[in-house]
Amino acid sequence: MKKLTSRLIQKGFIAALFVFLALPATAQRGTDPGVWNEAMERFARQDRMNSPPIGGIVLTGSSSIARWNDQAEKALAPLTVIPRGFGGSVMNDVLHHLDAVALKYRPRAILIYEGDNDTAYGIPEHEIVATFEQIVAKVHEALPDTRIYVMAVKPSTLRVDVWKNAQQVNMGYKEIAKQDPLVYYIDSANPFLKADGTVMTDIFVEDGLHLNPMGNLIWGSTIRAALMPQEARFE
Repeated sequence: MKKLTSRLIQKGFIAALFVFLALPATAQRGTDPGVWNEAMERFARQDRMNSPPIGGIVLTGSSSIARWNDQAEKALAPLTVIPRGFGGSVMNDVLHHLDAVALKYRPRAILIYEGDNDTAYGIPEHEIVATFEQIVAKVHEALPDTRIYVMAVKPSTLRVDVWKNAQQVNMGYKEIAKQDPLVYYIDSANPFLKADGTVMTDIFVEDGLHLNPMGNLIWGSTIRAALMPQEARFE
């Protein structure tokens, strides 16, 4: 009986191990901010080659921002932007690396897109929002006049099953912005929805998550419209 139990335990362990190894790399990344140390080193190398100006606008967050890094400067001209997105990240990764991706540049504004991967990984909505609150507090402490723009989690055809969770996160972001005059909520959700409330299907690449050129046009115009009223006057 003991041998049978031992074999069952072994089989269970092996099965669990195969399930873990079968998970996408990004899913395994959701728990350890240290996996982004190499990305932080890459940003540091970029800084040594071409140091960003003090007082710019940092753009950081997960892959929807990271994949837009090369287009951001042109799309948001004449704003001075510092693209620091790192794809696959979650809100806690931004908190952990906040000095490296944002505070070191002493920006006048920080734009954050997170919550997309968080909800997909099953991180509770209240935890995502609470982590964002910690980021806000840390920015306020280090840079009391810096504005923070938080983007709503966008809908996607890949993650329809967690869209309700994402909407709860967006409500949390919006509430923080209501209470804090230095926090601005960007509605980057509704521009991707049809009139009936379902997500557009012609704005994504094959994975159903990342944006194609049409999606990026909506994305960029949404960010530009949100930043310009406050930020253009400082250029």
